[in-house]
Amino acid sequence: MDYDVDQRTVGQVLADKAARVGHRPFLRWAGHTYTYGDLDAMSNRYANGLRRLGVGRGSHVSMIMENGPEFLWTLFGLGKLGAVAVPLNTAARGDLLTYFLTQSDTTHVCVSEAFRERVTAAVREAPAVQAVLVLGAPPAALAAAPGGRVTLAALESFAAESADAPEVTPAVKADDPHLIMFTSGTTGPSKGAVCPHSQGLSVGQQMTDANGYRTDDILYTCLPIFHANALWYTVYAALWAEASVALYPRFSARSFWDEVRGCGATIINCLGAMANILWQLPESTKDKDHNVRICMMVPNATEISDGFRDRFGITVTSVYAMTENCAVVMFSPDDPPAKVPSAGRVRKQVSVQIVDDDGRELGAGEVGEIRIRPNERGIIMHGYYKMGDATLANIRDLWFHTGDRGRLDGDGYLYFVDRKKEIIRRRGENISAFEVEMIICRHPAIIEAAAVPVPSDLSEDDLMVYLVAAPGVAVTFEELIGFCAANMPYYMVPRYLGFIDELPKTPSEKIEKYRLKATAAENREQLWDREAAGIRIAR
Repeated sequence: MDYDVDQRTVGQVLADKAARVGHRPFLRWAGHTYTYGDLDAMSNRYANGLRRLGVGRGSHVSMIMENGPEFLWTLFGLGKLGAVAVPLNTAARGDLLTYFLTQSDTTHVCVSEAFRERVTAAVREAPAVQAVLVLGAPPAALAAAPGGRVTLAALESFAAESADAPEVTPAVKADDPHLIMFTSGTTGPSKGAVCPHSQGLSVGQQMTDANGYRTDDILYTCLPIFHANALWYTVYAALWAEASVALYPRFSARSFWDEVRGCGATIINCLGAMANILWQLPESTKDKDHNVRICMMVPNATEISDGFRDRFGITVTSVYAMTENCAVVMFSPDDPPAKVPSAGRVRKQVSVQIVDDDGRELGAGEVGEIRIRPNERGIIMHGYYKMGDATLANIRDLWFHTGDRGRLDGDGYLYFVDRKKEIIRRRGENISAFEVEMIICRHPAIIEAAAVPVPSDLSEDDLMVYLVAAPGVAVTFEELIGFCAANMPYYMVPRYLGFIDELPKTPSEKIEKYRLKATAAENREQLWDREAAGIRIAR
């Protein structure tokens, strides 16, 4: 079923699905199956419960909730009211959480019991918050409001509300704000992208059309649905295709394939680190014992893409996208494997250019900043909430400037290179941190890596790589340098290496490289140094 852009509101789409395919399973969770009819009815109930507590058109409601059906009932219920959902990373706490609540002008917070205490502490510094709605709280916990001014209520009580669709005047439009989604602030405060109703649904259409998703597909995800990756590229994709979502709480390498087999998944979604971990699992006679035909993998790496096809019998697809926009390019099952590791091909919905620092378009194969322009209505954000200067800084000359560098080949395939601010210049050569990280992560002892510049005595930079080791695997720095020397140009081989238990990340799981860069510079004399170790790299 297709929907004109003006029909792409949560309320219209869910009501239509319930009327036409209401019996069909939509959500599989913890042994329970919820139909499209259940989805429409439960989101109506939650909308009516939220309205009873003062939520209405234009209200901003933060959600700090774990994966589960109630997340979706709440999110879609807010959409039906014309309220704006603000899904927050469940790791947010303290000053950052208070910043999210105040910057977004949140009036109500929906929270899982596991995070209630940190939320009630944060709302004391967020005077606009009127109510905290808790999922799974014991009755005694709802008795005392934080600061005496905030109402506490049980979120699950909304399940007893009327299943009739709420009346909203004027009617919710596709262009109305549906979400404020915070993007990571690696160089400044996190920015809240204001996303209209049509944006996520347009992503669902893109994914369905490009990848051939079917009504009998089961899209598995264990990624958090507060993030655009799982929400748009799994949940909204399944919604558009009239398929099913198999939702799980979190990623576990030990249980991943058992979950995939148990739910009958046909489509899975992997971040790069997940794919690398799965690839490093011992080979098994059960590697092809599943129903999966497509894995969407971001980023798309040649070795793992080929390996997933040969070892697991799965076709790898990919996208280049941001919270602010949509699927800018897509690598579909029909694209030639020889085009890996491209992120995909430019499609009709979006124009893509590669430009130099002065905004001049570059030719095929030349590396520059990736900028995009939508060719359809309603497929990118309105702007950053209460950050007009940041919006104008990103949208110039009618183009959205991504801040990423890449190249387009002659066939329109986009190859990501790195972030503009993550270029490392060493001995007159520009080094892509992304490429260094991708190569070193191919070593079986390494799960994650982050490359940062370190000031050099010879001017420009030297290269430091922080490493997260695979559990139970021993490896020396000398061995890793040998691996790098065998797999990358001499000037890319790191001078400094160091192990770290986990990489510091923003709430949306982007590595905070400014912190690693500062730590490396401050502790340069204590870093393991291959030059001090007497290791020389042949040109």
